[in-house]
Amino acid sequence: MRRFYILFLIVLSYSCQDTKTTKKTTTQETKKEVQIAQKDTLDKKEKTYPKGTRQNPMIGSQAELKPFLTQYGKENPETKVRFETRFGNFEVELFRDTPLHRANFIMLVKNEYFNTTQFHRVSPNFVVQGGNNDTQTTSINRARMGNYLLPNEAKSKYKHIRGAFSSAKYTEQNISNASAPFEFFIVQPQRGAHHLNGDHTVFGRVTRGMNVIDKINQLEVDGSEWPLENVYMKVEIIE
Repeated sequence: MRRFYILFLIVLSYSCQDTKTTKKTTTQETKKEVQIAQKDTLDKKEKTYPKGTRQNPMIGSQAELKPFLTQYGKENPETKVRFETRFGNFEVELFRDTPLHRANFIMLVKNEYFNTTQFHRVSPNFVVQGGNNDTQTTSINRARMGNYLLPNEAKSKYKHIRGAFSSAKYTEQNISNASAPFEFFIVQPQRGAHHLNGDHTVFGRVTRGMNVIDKINQLEVDGSEWPLENVYMKVEIIE
């Protein structure tokens, strides 16, 4: 009987030890899983909201526009972007002395706004215009960024020559020629489009790949100059 009691205590001891070890291991694994989950969440946040941006809405009001974009421009000094299309790639250099337009465009690129949009207007021997879409996604993304207009920053030294990268604008009740923040156009013909000088802000130029613009400008369009074949874009920062 005594021998049986000693054997029982030994078994009980091992049983308690195994349980304790299991709990310890389980706790360590749980902590590790939590750490991994937290890291994944952080990585996703960093990818969704790059440095210098903030969550919805990006720009709360027109009054907040200048200070916000001025600060954003200081924190995000990039000036070169690459467009990828099914016709090839082209590159654009943004001008530093149109600071609000440059900062706004960089902000949109870093938040991947343009990656669900397309070249929605093609005017033969004139311009190709991008930054819009006919889906609800674009409207949602615009609302997320904010409701605002960019003050005209047209400089006399920047003309609407071939390859000029300029900002579209709303035509109604816009006596100040303020720019629509989400759409841009590129001048295609050799003669340029100088009748637009001053009315639209040229804030960059195509530095490589104008042959891609020429191809897009040759597309067949409907009555509103919307291409019959969709031309989507992906825009990324070069430097």
